[in-house]
Amino acid sequence: MEGQPRDPGHDPSRLRISDADRHQVAEVLRQAAGDGRIDLAELDERLEATYAAKTYGELVPITVDLPTHHRPVPATRPSATPAWSPGATTGVRYSGSVAVMSETKRVGAWVVEDDHTAFALMGSVVLDLRQAQFEQREVTIYAHAVMGEVRIVVDAGTTVVVEGTAVMGEYSEQRPRVPFDAERGGPVVRVKGVALMGSVHVQRKGPPGESLRKRLRR
Repeated sequence: MEGQPRDPGHDPSRLRISDADRHQVAEVLRQAAGDGRIDLAELDERLEATYAAKTYGELVPITVDLPTHHRPVPATRPSATPAWSPGATTGVRYSGSVAVMSETKRVGAWVVEDDHTAFALMGSVVLDLRQAQFEQREVTIYAHAVMGEVRIVVDAGTTVVVEGTAVMGEYSEQRPRVPFDAERGGPVVRVKGVALMGSVHVQRKGPPGESLRKRLRR
C-alpha cells in the first residue's frame, strides 16, 4: 500500500546490522592496516564509517576492496606442459558473468583474461576453469553474490587464493574432489569479492566427464 515502508526482508541491504557485525568489519580493517593495504588515516575514516553504519548496505562497501585474510601462494614447479598458455588463446571471451534471478555458465575452452567479474543476484553463476585458456600466469576473479551463488571450478594444477568477505553468507574453498598437483604448473587464481546472504564457493575437481567415465568402466 502506498505510504507504507518497504519490507526490509525483501532487500538484504536494508537489514539492520549488529555490534558483532561492526566488530568483525573493524577487525578486517585493522588487519588490512597492519598489512599495509590502507594507511592510518584511511583506517580511521573507515572505522568511523563502520561504527556509524546501521544496515548491511552501508557496511559492505567499507571492506569490498579488502581480503578477510591473506595466505601466501604455494610454490609451484615449472612444467614442460603448463596448464596455462599465454599468447595461444583462441576461445570465446566474456566481458563478465551476470545472473539476476537466472543462471549463467562459462564452460569449455573459454578465455580467462587477467581479471573477470561474476555477479549473482538471486541467481547462479558457474565458472568452470578446467578447460579454460589463461592469458596470464595469475588472474583475479571478482565474485559477488547477493542472495545468490557463484561457483568456481578449477583443476588439479590450479593454485587458488580465496580472499573474499562473507556477510550473513559463505565465501570459501570447498573440500577438493582431487588433490592439488604442483607438478602441473597451473595458473594462480585469486578470488575476491563479497557474499551478502549468498555464497561463493571454489572447488577443485577432476577433468570434465571423468566421474561418468569411471562409472561406465565398472
